[in-house]
Amino acid sequence: MNSTLSAAQADMIKQSFGLLSSQAAEIVDQFYDNLFKAAPGVRSMFPSDMTEQKRHLLSAIKLVVQNADRLHALEAPLNEMGARHVGYGAKPEHYPVVRDTLLATLAEIAGNAWTDEIQAAWTEALNLVAAAMLRGAEGQKRLAA
Repeated sequence: MNSTLSAAQADMIKQSFGLLSSQAAEIVDQFYDNLFKAAPGVRSMFPSDMTEQKRHLLSAIKLVVQNADRLHALEAPLNEMGARHVGYGAKPEHYPVVRDTLLATLAEIAGNAWTDEIQAAWTEALNLVAAAMLRGAEGQKRLAA
């Protein structure tokens, strides 16, 4: 990864998710409800039974949180995830929608505990994650061409 989070940003991500972790199931349920409202066209990219998908999302979020102070260590797995998502039909324009929907969902569930600083830290982390995934997606597209 070309950039990293500051120590303060990494701490904010870890602490904020620590406060929300007891509501993890609600976060993923609400995220997908919000995503399918914001971008109904992506619904067909997902299975009708979302149980496994929700587990995957929660695992990915936890991985980012646990590695917030060393996101560069996730470059290879995020590249691979981005490459896989090409096969699911994910396009570069979907990434900001997913980011914004996840941010809105976290803010909604956190309520008054969600600050501008926490929002900025999560935004930066998710931008770094998306950039790594998009690099993987681009590599996959080049291989397929």
